[in-house]
Amino acid sequence: MSISIHNPDQYMAALRTIVAQGRKRIGLLVGAGAGAGTAKDDGTYPLIPAVEGLTKQVLNTLASKYDSQIASLKAELDKHDIETILSRIRSLSKVIGKSKIHGLDGEGFKVFGEDICAEIGKIVNVRLPTKGSAYSDLVNWITGISRDHPVEIFTTNYDLLFEEAFEVVRAPYFDGFTGGREPFFDPVSVARNDLPPRWTRLWKLHGSLGWKASGNDEVIRTGSDAATHLVFPEHLKYDQTQKAPYAALFDRLRAFLATPDTLLVSVGFSYADAHVSARIDEGLAANPSASVFAFQYKSLADEIAACDLARRRPNFSVYAPDKAVVNGIEGPWQVSTELPSKDWGPIRATYWSVPESGGPAQFTLGAIEAFGRFFAASRSMQALTPAPAPSAPVGVLAPAIGPGVTA
Repeated sequence: MSISIHNPDQYMAALRTIVAQGRKRIGLLVGAGAGAGTAKDDGTYPLIPAVEGLTKQVLNTLASKYDSQIASLKAELDKHDIETILSRIRSLSKVIGKSKIHGLDGEGFKVFGEDICAEIGKIVNVRLPTKGSAYSDLVNWITGISRDHPVEIFTTNYDLLFEEAFEVVRAPYFDGFTGGREPFFDPVSVARNDLPPRWTRLWKLHGSLGWKASGNDEVIRTGSDAATHLVFPEHLKYDQTQKAPYAALFDRLRAFLATPDTLLVSVGFSYADAHVSARIDEGLAANPSASVFAFQYKSLADEIAACDLARRRPNFSVYAPDKAVVNGIEGPWQVSTELPSKDWGPIRATYWSVPESGGPAQFTLGAIEAFGRFFAASRSMQALTPAPAPSAPVGVLAPAIGPGVTA
C-alpha cells in the first residue's frame, strides 16, 4: 500500500520566495504559543506562560483571598483554566445581584474578576528580551522591503511585545485606535484599510493591556499596563465580540480572508479557540483563492483542531514537526538525500533539524523563534529552485505549496 509523503524543501523554497518579495498580501496569526516559546534574557522559558502556567500563577497568588471560591468554581466546572474560571466569574457577577453563591454576591464576583485581570496584567506585562526575539525578527522582515500590501498581524495575545518591537525600530503600525489623550477605536479606518502599505496592521482580537471601558462604555487605549478589558474563548465571548472594537476586528479578519490571493500564516495558535477558527473556516469556504498555513508546535496527532480544519478545507495546510496535511492529504515528512543546490544546506537548517532531546530530524517552524528567524532570513540568500519530490512508491503525492498560492 502506497502512502503520501511531503517534502519540506519544496514547500519552504516556495514560501521563502513569497515572503522575500513584497507583492503578495500576507497576514500573520499569532497565538499564546508565541510568548511561551520565547526565551528570557537568561535563556530560560517561557517569557510569558501559556494558559496552564498563567492559570497556576494567578490562582496561587489569589488563593489567600479567594481560596474557597476557587475550590468551589473548580468543583462545578469541567475545565479549570483561567479563561473558563474568569468567564464563570463574570457571568455570576452579572446575574446574581445581592444573592450569594460560594460566599460572594454579584459585586464580590465583579471584584474577583477584576483581581484576576490585574494579576494577568502583571504576568503578561513583560519587555522584549534585549538579546533579540522572534518579534524583532518578524518586524525586521516586515520593514525590510517595500510592499504592495500591508502585513496584517492578528493576535489573541494581550501583551505589548509586537508594539514594542515596532517602536524600537520606529516602524509605523495601526491598531484601530487614534487620538492623543484617550485614543479611541475607529472602526471606519479598520474597515476601509486605506493607510499606506508601510503601516503594519496590528489587530488584538482578544483585547490588550491598556484597553479599558470609558465612562460611556466605549473602549479606549490608555497607554497603561492594566488588563481590564480582555476577551476569553468561553460563553461570554460571543456577546463581547459583537461590540466595538471586537466586532470590527473580527470583521477585518473576515475581510482579509475574502480578498483574492491572500496568505495567512499562523504560529503559536492551536485552533482550539472555536470563535476564531469558525471565522477562518467560513473565510476559506467562501474564498478558495485564500490560503492558511498553520505551523504547529506539537506532533500532528496532537493538533486535533487544526487537522479538523485541514481535512475539511484544502486551502488550509498544517505543518507539524513530524507530518503535514496539505491539500487535505496527510503524510509524513521526507527530505531528499540530495540538496536542491549546493547552497541549500544552511537554508534547510532553518526549518529542518534534529531536536536537542535527540531523535530524527523534524520540521521546526512551529516554534516561534525558528519561525521568526526563517522569515527574517528569507532575503539573505537567493530563493533557489525548489527541490524535486523524493523517490517514492506509485501513488505518493508530489509536494506542492498549496492551493491558490502563487509566488
